[in-house]
Amino acid sequence: MEPLEKTVTVRDRRFLLRVETSADCDDYQKYEDLREEIWSFPEDHLASTRNMMSENFFCDGGSLFIGAFVEAEGGGFETDGRHLVGFCYGFVGVRDKEAGYRDPRNLRFYAQFAGVRKAWQSYGLGLLLKEFQREMVLGRLGVGTIICTYDPLTGVNAQRNIHHFGMDVLDYLVATWGAYGGLLNRADVPTDRFLMSWDLERTGPPPGRDPAAAGSGRPVIRTGRRRLAGRSGEAELEVVEGLDLDAGGDVLLAPIPLDFYRLLQETDVDDPAVRRVAVDWRLATRQAFQSLFARGYRVVDFLKAGPGDPVNRYVLARSDPAGRRA
Repeated sequence: MEPLEKTVTVRDRRFLLRVETSADCDDYQKYEDLREEIWSFPEDHLASTRNMMSENFFCDGGSLFIGAFVEAEGGGFETDGRHLVGFCYGFVGVRDKEAGYRDPRNLRFYAQFAGVRKAWQSYGLGLLLKEFQREMVLGRLGVGTIICTYDPLTGVNAQRNIHHFGMDVLDYLVATWGAYGGLLNRADVPTDRFLMSWDLERTGPPPGRDPAAAGSGRPVIRTGRRRLAGRSGEAELEVVEGLDLDAGGDVLLAPIPLDFYRLLQETDVDDPAVRRVAVDWRLATRQAFQSLFARGYRVVDFLKAGPGDPVNRYVLARSDPAGRRA
């Protein structure tokens, strides 16, 4: 069995990645406190600390809590809330509701939360937490698939889930979480999500990924940049200028903003024309992905903006009925 904790070093700091095994309900308050600090939406919350403890896989349930703790100034690790800088959480469920839990092959792990305290987001802890979660779900729980959702407009999540881990997009979910506010969402922007599947036993890139072909793809969303009166002052933001949903070819591209979280916050003003920028992005990308999926395209990669390439974009490839690149 894999150990329930490990130490990692990132640049000048050491971190402890650790599975929570405590049977003391007070030890679970730190996860709710950090969730509220990251998302800042008190209307949404984890269960009570008593329920969180009882649902833990190492107590009576099927949930998995993993924390990332920064090393104390004097050395050594403290697993209290002050040193908790990131966490991830999820639980075991089933694919086929008719089969239920009768067949172990029907099990999957739903990864619900993953977050890192803002001051520590430059240390790559999001990737390290997910990699450790993979080890625990596959090695300790014996489950080979992780399911999760994420906002397709967030490039940081797309880079991690699609490009780095090679997750597969199963579906496009429309306004799946209802009205959701806080720092990372906005109540007037529908909570559309990609439903993702991560094959934990697959090695190598996912089928259909072809880095050489990505550069020849045609964008299906026309974008521009506009200077707007944002929340913190004048800001230059990406805007949607139109759609080219009839574009053809084996490879197509779907651009998204460089930093949708910043765009959400900057456009959170009284001017309806400025507020509309974020909504336009949601509705345009919704229409684009739904249309392309219906035409037999699927997401095979995500290309993060870089020097000389200032655009974040998804790469979609057309598949034949057997699921291969056409």
